[in-house]
Amino acid sequence: MIKAEHFTLPVSFQNILIIQLGDIGDVVWSIPTFWAVKNAYPDANLSLLLREGIGNLFEADPAVKRVFEVKRYQGALGGRLLSQLAFLKEVRKAKFDLVFDLRSDERGAFMARLTGAPFRASLVYRDVPIYRNLLFTHLVYPANENVRISLGAAEQSLRIVRGFGIPSEDTVPKLFVEPETLVRMKNLLGNHGVYSKAQEDAPNDVSTGFVTLNPFSRWSYKEWPLDNWIAIVAWLWTEYRTPAVIVGSVMERERAEALVQSGSEVVKIYNMAGETNLTELAALLSISRLHVGVDSAAPHIAAAVGTPTTTLYGPSDWRDWAPVGEQHQVVTLAMDCSPCHQKGCDGKGRSRCLENMSIDSVKEAIMREFLPRQ
Repeated sequence: MIKAEHFTLPVSFQNILIIQLGDIGDVVWSIPTFWAVKNAYPDANLSLLLREGIGNLFEADPAVKRVFEVKRYQGALGGRLLSQLAFLKEVRKAKFDLVFDLRSDERGAFMARLTGAPFRASLVYRDVPIYRNLLFTHLVYPANENVRISLGAAEQSLRIVRGFGIPSEDTVPKLFVEPETLVRMKNLLGNHGVYSKAQEDAPNDVSTGFVTLNPFSRWSYKEWPLDNWIAIVAWLWTEYRTPAVIVGSVMERERAEALVQSGSEVVKIYNMAGETNLTELAALLSISRLHVGVDSAAPHIAAAVGTPTTTLYGPSDWRDWAPVGEQHQVVTLAMDCSPCHQKGCDGKGRSRCLENMSIDSVKEAIMREFLPRQ
């Protein structure tokens, strides 16, 4: 293992693997790093190693040759072991000569070592078991520990490859959508009266668009009260005649349906939570006039397909992860304790900074997005 502040890589590689075993948002923010590596080695085959269920986001990405997904196998121990060995054999068959691991966890480090690649690169992490760093052949020292806050979330992984002489000035993630997937989503929305030819002809006209909402999170302490969302949906329809489409996971579908049923019968709202995989969600968000929601995966995907966002932040720090650019609004409540980076107030799974956030503050952010840009 060699440690240094920077390296100069060989001039060519045939097969490159990037390991990113984080959540969906982490993966989306790593897209500029994927492209930086591909641009540095345009003739190489670039593959990704991701968590299960995330890979379909890259079906249309021209930079990515193949995606491997780490799965949680079911059944008896012997069967799970055989499945894992078969997966590792498939990865090794790709004969990677360069592997980047973009995270500090040990799982990615072991996967990097098991690829058999002669060049395994990552960042030096100090607060990890010592064997984690020993699994790599080359490690660069972190140049800026607060890089997300000062330069944006993409820099968290870009600084790793820059330490290996790979430049990149583009820090904005971009997701690609297959035309067939886009057509399928338009047809689905059209069947429900949410999307029409008029919107396609005038995508920036508020009167012909729809807004996507993600009111729910895996963590309750990131959520805004349900009654507030009911008020926002009603206001969107009354003020702008804009329908709302709820997006989310299968586990959130029942709560999304409760939101639909809680609203007035005259308000147009459609529940699509649990009805899309990630690439379909990206297509849906790409034709949304605006995405409004809490801190979760959806705002990152929406921004990566070019859709404006309004995101509500509570205990988590928006400066770490919020999409950058004037078309992306952040709503927070000024409190001395926020952001606290805690899992809710007093560990009770609820956050006063979100519970006390006013409906009017969210309306104001949405109105700013609906105003024509100069």
